[in-house]
Amino acid sequence: MRRLFSLGIFVAAAALVLSPAARAQPAKPGPELEKLKQLEGTWEATMKFGGSESKGTAVYRMDLGGMWLVSDFKGEFGGMPFSGKGLDSYDPLTKKYVSVWVDSMSTVPMTTTGEYDKDGKVLTMTGESRGPDGKMQKVKMVSEMKDKDTMLFTMFGQGPDGKDGEMFTISYKRKK
Repeated sequence: MRRLFSLGIFVAAAALVLSPAARAQPAKPGPELEKLKQLEGTWEATMKFGGSESKGTAVYRMDLGGMWLVSDFKGEFGGMPFSGKGLDSYDPLTKKYVSVWVDSMSTVPMTTTGEYDKDGKVLTMTGESRGPDGKMQKVKMVSEMKDKDTMLFTMFGQGPDGKDGEMFTISYKRKK
């Protein structure tokens, strides 16, 4: 009798776990991800850093079920080849955009969170990155959509002189 009761509990629990209503529904891209989706495509980049200028290319695409904007950047930085990859999405619990950036100059990812301004044209992200001294430092990134095919990215943090301020800018122009 006890064995039959245990079997009944097991069957009832299994039915709950396996029933479609009890399974978690997969997340679906919300309207916030439409802002990121607008970046899909290939962009020519001009980076300005410390009086020098270099060129690069960024490719953006929505991936992972439309939940993440994946970026792939290739170019030069300080006369050396440079590449980086980014993952951007929106966290509905914190109501903030989230970003992870990795590149060929560091083994430590940069993680940031942020929000768009009320007009939806300027995304400001803040977080941490490893500085030139090897210590973690605060960073701020501002991406401003000038129009649907022009974007200006500005990175703020600690520069080579040890002072906080604008580190570099990247002007992006969508490739047609």
